[in-house]
Amino acid sequence: MSAVSVALATTWLLGLLMLPLLGSLLRSGVPGVREWLAADVALMVAIPMLLLRDRIPDFLSIVIANLLIALAGVTLYAGFARFLHRPARWPLLLTCVVMTAPALVYWRYVADSIPMRVVVSTGFTATVCAAVAVTVARYQGSRRARYLHAATVGVAVIFAACQVARGIYFITLDRVANALTFDTTVNVVLLCVGAAIMPVMLMCGMMMVHDALLSDARDAVNRDFLTGALSREGFASAARSLWEEADRTRSPLACLIVDLDHFKSINDTFGHTGGDKVLCEFVGLMRSTIRAGDALGRIGGEEFAILMPGIALDHAQSLAERLRTAAAQHAVVTNNGTCNYSLSGGLASRLPGETLDQLTMRADRALYQAKVSGRNTLCVDTPQSPS
Repeated sequence: MSAVSVALATTWLLGLLMLPLLGSLLRSGVPGVREWLAADVALMVAIPMLLLRDRIPDFLSIVIANLLIALAGVTLYAGFARFLHRPARWPLLLTCVVMTAPALVYWRYVADSIPMRVVVSTGFTATVCAAVAVTVARYQGSRRARYLHAATVGVAVIFAACQVARGIYFITLDRVANALTFDTTVNVVLLCVGAAIMPVMLMCGMMMVHDALLSDARDAVNRDFLTGALSREGFASAARSLWEEADRTRSPLACLIVDLDHFKSINDTFGHTGGDKVLCEFVGLMRSTIRAGDALGRIGGEEFAILMPGIALDHAQSLAERLRTAAAQHAVVTNNGTCNYSLSGGLASRLPGETLDQLTMRADRALYQAKVSGRNTLCVDTPQSPS
């Protein structure tokens, strides 16, 4: 058995091992897994056809086998596109696969040329790898592990370059009896690299899926399930990061704690479903008011905290007032009628040497002052040196 045949057989075995792994990920519902599984199956069907060259009709071992490999390639790409929430564009992908058939038939039955068939197949595979690299590089999510995306892009680019190199190498050859048994060092190395494309790219895809699942799990812990704001744990983690950054840059940091006024009456009047809708829409209102780098967390039933880095106290007060005014003008339509609500807020800005607990304690003290002052108001804690 030639070295190339061994490489192809090894690829087939790796594909077989990946079937249960990809199958186990189907239950996750992550987009792209189904396409990657289909790509693996297509390749596993194609490889035995390649290995049976000269034992089965050339139409099966050359034309159909290479078409299956092309189909596996575009399906692999479709998996990455769907994983990154991009359209797969199946009509275009299938058209590209079908267009390779006339070239394969021509270079086998009209002008028999193994080098030209290799050029067709390697050119197609190189294009698929380049498309994967571009898609992954352009559309990686903000919560994704960047090193996984960078590794996937790098591997795809290397594979594309090797496929181009193999195509160029075969163009320089005058005559080859069989591309699979042409055991020159260059051909063996380049074809072995080509045989590794599908297993390695599928591994990259599976690692990205696992990263996405871990990210979702962390998000579920760090997010309030109802409103989508940070949970207590998530807010505490974000606050520590912002606090460390403020210490490093010696920049200001403001904390605003707000509480919806008379929320028990809202629940009594509009029901708990109505109260939940008020909370959700209020969180949406806060997100549209605060800045992108601010941390918003739900720290109680109807109590929320906002940590604002790099902002002076007067600017933080203006932002808090905008939020209070917007809430007072915000009407929430529920199944039991329209709910108008207001909020009370307490604001404090970090003092030199102050801890996070001390800052939030002062903001909470200002919130209490706002409540005893009649609600629907904002109070600012008077700066004092920490004890």
